[in-house]
Amino acid sequence: MKKILPFGILSIAVILALIVPATEVTTVTDVTLDTGDTAWMLMSAALVLLMTPGLAFFYGGMVRKKNVISTMLQSFICLGLITLIWVVFGFSLAFGEDIGGIIGNPSTFYMMKGILGNNAWSALPTIPIALFAMFQLKFAVITPALITGAFAERIKFNAYLLFITLFVIVIYAPLAHATWHPEGILASMGVLDFAGGTVVHMSAGWAALASALYLGKRKEQTHTPARISYVILGTGLLWFGWFGFNAGSAGGANELAASAFATTTTASAAAAIAWIFFDLLKNRKPSAMGACIGAVVGLVAITPAAGFVTIPHSLVIGVVAAVISNMVVVWRTKKGIDDTLDVFPCHGVGGMVGMLLTAVFAHSNVNEAVTDNGLFFGETSLFFAHLIALVGASAFAFFGSLLLLKITDLIAPLRVSEEEEVIGLDATQHDEEL
Repeated sequence: MKKILPFGILSIAVILALIVPATEVTTVTDVTLDTGDTAWMLMSAALVLLMTPGLAFFYGGMVRKKNVISTMLQSFICLGLITLIWVVFGFSLAFGEDIGGIIGNPSTFYMMKGILGNNAWSALPTIPIALFAMFQLKFAVITPALITGAFAERIKFNAYLLFITLFVIVIYAPLAHATWHPEGILASMGVLDFAGGTVVHMSAGWAALASALYLGKRKEQTHTPARISYVILGTGLLWFGWFGFNAGSAGGANELAASAFATTTTASAAAAIAWIFFDLLKNRKPSAMGACIGAVVGLVAITPAAGFVTIPHSLVIGVVAAVISNMVVVWRTKKGIDDTLDVFPCHGVGGMVGMLLTAVFAHSNVNEAVTDNGLFFGETSLFFAHLIALVGASAFAFFGSLLLLKITDLIAPLRVSEEEEVIGLDATQHDEEL
């Protein structure tokens, strides 16, 4: 019974969506689509999809050898499960007809109705809405996969499937709607999130912290990474895919995409080097792991700002995020919080730093969507809006995730037994080995 719970929830949601009255689809019909924009967004969607296998290698290389397959599968399975949820009603929850600024009507794009043919999303009229839906799907896929690094090596796979099902429905979709739908509550406040600093990384980071606290420490605290080479490979795939993540969020092949492309690679490079030098200042040896983590932190931090800031400011964002995240990793270790792969210090904190620095450096000369310039330019309204949004989104993601963990644990216990943990999850959960 417990093994089919995620699919039971999905089936119930399908039935509920069937009985909800149909609504008018929020699209523009009979538009003139731009082939260049469409081609770039097709490529961007493919690049973002590649990030999830990249994350699997990134995380898989960091855990112990007996948990590599389990950890990698936790990322890879999101490509299947979250896609099904998204196609049935998830896209509607995020981008359907607005309900109170916090969620979309689940029947708006139920089973992807109305997205084929010469139709476009009203905010992106030059590409097919089907392409927009698939592009956004890849964001929904990688977000729960990011959380897995926090409870790696100690979670039951079946319970994990239930948790990420609930997470996408209850946490991710409302945040995506509130931030990216034109009528969303955060969008109405003027909050800027170019490619997911709030929606993806903060939500995953806070859920990771909640998971680490709820599940508690692993029984074995000694930790030798299985394959540093996997981590390097995963970092390369993530960095490559992130160009679709950020530059693709421009919505077309245009000067904004080029700007986001440039700020993305600059911030990541700056963060990788800053992490190495900060370790040297702390009398630690420079490491491949450190360089890779630093690069990813830079990518995380520039994500909300990529299309709103200049290249020099992206360099600052990368350096600041790397230093702060490095310090939080040390703090987390001292506090004994077993966030296995430092998801909260890197993604949660990196996302928050990026969100705040977006409100510091954003300028209308970079993107005309910026109605209020950042704090660096003497204007304060954007910064205060981001402060309010940061507190609200953080509380929602953290406490909401704690509640979902408790619900999941009551239905299907989350933790493996001590014996299963010692043997390893590859063997006990999947009957496979590296």
